[in-house]
Amino acid sequence: MRTLGIDTSNYTTSVCIHDSENGIMLQKKLLLPVKEGEKGLRQSDAVFHHTSRLYPLMKEAFDEFGGEIDAIGVSEKPRDAEGSYMPCFLVGVNAANCIGAAAGKPVYVFSHQSGHIAAALYSCGKTELMKEKFIAFHVSGGTSEMLLVTPDDERTFCIKIIGETLDLNCGQAVDRCGVMMGLRFPCGKELERLALESTEKYNPKVCVKGGNCSLSGLENQCRKMLDSGEKHENVARYCLDFICKTLEKMTEYAISEYGNLPLVFAGGVMSNSIIREKIQKKFGASFAEPDFSCDNAAGIAFLASVKGVTSDE
Repeated sequence: MRTLGIDTSNYTTSVCIHDSENGIMLQKKLLLPVKEGEKGLRQSDAVFHHTSRLYPLMKEAFDEFGGEIDAIGVSEKPRDAEGSYMPCFLVGVNAANCIGAAAGKPVYVFSHQSGHIAAALYSCGKTELMKEKFIAFHVSGGTSEMLLVTPDDERTFCIKIIGETLDLNCGQAVDRCGVMMGLRFPCGKELERLALESTEKYNPKVCVKGGNCSLSGLENQCRKMLDSGEKHENVARYCLDFICKTLEKMTEYAISEYGNLPLVFAGGVMSNSIIREKIQKKFGASFAEPDFSCDNAAGIAFLASVKGVTSDE
């Protein structure tokens, strides 16, 4: 199967061509522009930027690939849940349906979250888990959820939320703390660079009850540290240590409730080397490779190839 994946999430325009026979995963993506000092984008602005950027990325991918596709996959909504909706995904869905109609190829729709999980499984070499039950974390600017994932013939995955943030998402906390220090949004990579310069190691008191967490206290504490004159690298380190410990506590809860199931971590925040190293060492968890952690169409292209093969059978 040779499949095209399209993902127009809130902060990244992404296309990917996957050739399952040759193992090609050709990704093209661009971050949406956010003005300096801003903490995000309005949906109307996101729709505009996706619309203007999707064609150049598509052309670049097909010029490099030089072949034809058998099917198209696209993310149509954030999660597989009733009422899950964001206007920015309509840009990708419209493009996928137009291509499918013109080329006479099938179009398969998935959630953005399913794409993240599939990208993680593909990049860490754990695709066999698609036929098993496992626990996945989707941790990004828009989502901070702990998920029980089971196989589903119709949707590929059946996803049940077993833990989540009750206020800020982890990526939001990272960006808000970063913007406080004058970093450009999105702040993840620069905050990590700063944190790696710190010699401090923090063991913060976190708020985790059952599988749910609260991160608003992290934003407040980082502001207090900055107001008291704390070095930026130490504030950055505190921020990441707080998020890491929160995820550790949530993981411990999941293991106590559901047993020692395989653990998979996906989403942009999970590309952070500090968090990744600690959680891998403690739990033996699998992580998406960094290029497959942030918003991407690779997981969508992979799911389309799986769906296409299944449909042919």
